[in-house]
Amino acid sequence: MHIELVSSLSAAAFLSALRRFVSRRGYPSDIYSDNGTNFVGASAYLKDLFQLLHNSNVQDYSSSKNIQWHFIPSYAPNFGGVWEASVKLTKHHLLKTLKAAVLNLELATILCQIKASINSRPFYPLSSDPKDLQVLTPGHFLIGCPLLELPDHSLTNQSLSIHS
Repeated sequence: MHIELVSSLSAAAFLSALRRFVSRRGYPSDIYSDNGTNFVGASAYLKDLFQLLHNSNVQDYSSSKNIQWHFIPSYAPNFGGVWEASVKLTKHHLLKTLKAAVLNLELATILCQIKASINSRPFYPLSSDPKDLQVLTPGHFLIGCPLLELPDHSLTNQSLSIHS
């Protein structure tokens, strides 16, 4: 899962987020999204852009970068499956963390921490040995190893007991 902070829900803001994604991870072959107007508008813009590139001198370069868009039906998040569950989990953590606060760069940090937490959920044990606690996580697919997060200094001296 990838989370990107945007300034608005406009197609232009989404395209900026897509450019940041491509700069970090390379061109995706497929994008799955809901039918939000920002995604639909960005899809139409990118189709026009790829048509233009297809007819220009950079045809060879752009042909390998063609992105296929897949939209789920409107008002049907159940069609999004795992990624919609991740969006719901992200919103849950944001609401618990932020309440009504409006942040900017701090929000980007919190989103990255939530993303690391969600991408650290175990998929499958890496070994059949019950003493080996390493598990396969989405982080293995994203960066080749588990995602690690720095401990929060404000939590290091707190009691872990709920009864104290």
